[in-house]
This record gives sequence, structure tokens and C-alpha cells, in this order.
Amino acid sequence: MFVRTVEPAFYDTDALGHVNNTRLPAWFELARNDLFRLFTPDLDPRKWRLIMARMEVDYRAELQYGREIEIRTYISRLGNSSFTVSQEARQEGQLTNLGHTVMVHFDHATKQAVPIEGELREALEAHRQEEPADA
Repeated sequence: MFVRTVEPAFYDTDALGHVNNTRLPAWFELARNDLFRLFTPDLDPRKWRLIMARMEVDYRAELQYGREIEIRTYISRLGNSSFTVSQEARQEGQLTNLGHTVMVHFDHATKQAVPIEGELREALEAHRQEEPADA
């Protein structure tokens, strides 16, 4: 599991006084950088080997300004050429948001999915886990 901490800025809030729901997809993407480095260590877009096939976010509780948010990132499903990245946003220990993103190992030159094999598969397996009971 990868863990990052985000400190919401004032501009992340909305008229209701909590963190705007549009911020979660951006923070989840930022937190996926640790995972992206398994595929492209220098994060050079010209060497990119992934595409996103699906993204969903469940909003379970409000996030508040002035309190750090912990983003946990892990693999919840590993297929032949695709995998699901699960992400949790937690504030003060409470699960507030749960996201799932399906990523595909992809060759942009041939426009085809590529099997996940060898050391790459082992690296992804090392970050595989079940969703928590409070999910």
C-alpha cells in the first residue's frame, strides 16, 4: 500500500464550507504517482504504458478544511493486462471516500493491451490487498 498525506487548501473548499467533491479525483490521481512509477520510473509521458478504463468515487462523508487527509492506494484486483486501483481518503481515521480506477497496461504504438508479467506483476502483487471492513 502507498500512503500520501494531503493538506487541503482554502481554494479546495466550496460554498458549503467543506472540500469540494471535484478535488478527490485529482488527489487520487496524484496519489497514483507512486504506482505509476512501477511502470514508468521517471514518469516521462513519452514512455507511458498505461491507460485509464474506468474511474468511480464513492462519497461517504464530508472532508473538512484545516485537517490533513490520508490517501491510501493499493491494488484490489490484478488481471491479465488490467488491474483495479483502490483508494481511500481518510480524515482523522474515518473513511470518507473510496475510489476505484481500472488501469490497463497498454502499448500506445500498437494501441493494444499488454500482459502484465514478470517483475512488474510481482511489484503489483506486493501492493495487493482486500478493501477494509469499513469500506
